[in-house]
Amino acid sequence: MTRGVFVTGTDTGIGKTLVSACLVTRWGAAYWKPAQTGIAEDTPDTATVAHLARLPTNRIHPPRHVFQAPLSVEAAAALENATVRLEDFALTETASPLVVEGAGGVLVPLAPGLLMVDLMARLDLPVVLVARTTLGTINHTLLSLQALRARGLGVAGVVLSGPPNPGNRDAIARHGAVRILHELPPLPVVTPASVAQAAAFFPAFESLAP
Repeated sequence: MTRGVFVTGTDTGIGKTLVSACLVTRWGAAYWKPAQTGIAEDTPDTATVAHLARLPTNRIHPPRHVFQAPLSVEAAAALENATVRLEDFALTETASPLVVEGAGGVLVPLAPGLLMVDLMARLDLPVVLVARTTLGTINHTLLSLQALRARGLGVAGVVLSGPPNPGNRDAIARHGAVRILHELPPLPVVTPASVAQAAAFFPAFESLAP
């Protein structure tokens, strides 16, 4: 069986791709973005992670669906008259851990009648939730944890992205009954070297709860 994690967030643009690059670097992992949107405006996340984590091609798994518009998978697919189904997605066996990065947050629409959490349930990997450190994060993070657990998904932990905030960290850990895997501060520059330095502070893959 493939071992790994599914990286999701409490919001879009929250740092999931940077966290994914750090996890891939720390664990010597493979990377997969099942569905990519927004390539008309931004570099695809797969290319970003491959660059930042210095990934060899044998540890890069291409997306199953790629869409132009910077929208939810459902909305972007509709613009291109494409159909997305849960059956499109399946894990590939890997020799190293696999880091799977979602698109948007836990309840972002994937297809008519489907949400991102349905894909998480299908792949059945422990979830790493990326959350902000700033005002409002407690509510967003606890709601996301509640949604994940309601589907029976295991949560490996939370990564807080942004300036350190001890009060918010403590509240999320206590009220969410969750492990804080790391607080990732803003990086002055985002390069393979800075990602390698940041990755060293993440826990080892073997230390994650099953």
